Amino acid sequence: MAKILIVEDNDDNMKLFRTILTLRQHEVIERTDGERLQESLDHERPDLVLMDIQLPGQDGFALLESIRSSTVPDCRVVALTAHAMAGDRERALQAGFDGYITKPIDIRAFPHQIERALAGETVTD
Repeated sequence: MAKILIVEDNDDNMKLFRTILTLRQHEVIERTDGERLQESLDHERPDLVLMDIQLPGQDGFALLESIRSSTVPDCRVVALTAHAMAGDRERALQAGFDGYITKPIDIRAFPHQIERALAGETVTD
């Protein structure tokens, strides 16, 4: 069982991710934006962060920068995004994300992608 922080502003997506992850016995922490993200990282110490790139306020790239310069710079962060245009995956990985999963997710592949991310692998779909 892992502790997974999800930063996602779409309620339906959040519900789907939470359901799949809790069925796999993971503990899920939810944030709808970057506000209080650092507080969550400091207090909860998640094993993995799944982060949407398009968020209200700061986008996922700016939030990733703040994580990398924080008290938990080695926290694994996977982009979970609808950005699926040519070059988006490469841009995310070059920015320092530890993986890139596109939405809508493949509900059969998603649990395996998460396990791979938790194992330290770079996950892409």
